[in-house]
Amino acid sequence: MDLILWRHAEAQDESPDVPDLRRPLTPRGEKQAARVAGWLDRQLPEGTRILCSPALRCEETVIHLGRKFKLREELAPDAGADALLAAAQWPDARQPVLVVGHQPTLGEVVARLLRIAPGACAVRKGSVWWLRTRERDGQAQAVVLAVQSPDTV
Repeated sequence: MDLILWRHAEAQDESPDVPDLRRPLTPRGEKQAARVAGWLDRQLPEGTRILCSPALRCEETVIHLGRKFKLREELAPDAGADALLAAAQWPDARQPVLVVGHQPTLGEVVARLLRIAPGACAVRKGSVWWLRTRERDGQAQAVVLAVQSPDTV
């Protein structure tokens, strides 16, 4: 199974006037999302399931991809790695799954799947981590297929 993790692009700073879930992307974030979406659109297989946090900044990020997606409450900013992996049906989903979400949850998922220290992995704003499960010597493993940031696509 392929699991593609996409952190939302740069969003406006928190403010007492705007609830966290309603923070929009900045103009720079719009450009980041468009660049990464272009790369993803060329790479994603047909039939990829796309799941998105209900936060406005995530929805505004994924809209640049121009594909159907589902908002999932269990991907909200306070969600944990277990909720994300369950929503994505890791490692058993039959098709690739793209999740648009938040740090630190995305970093926690990467760290868990790659078996590195919790908190040791940060996913930058607008970046994509593409992971795949495989079996080697009877053991399930996660391997990194690609890591892209808005600055490199």
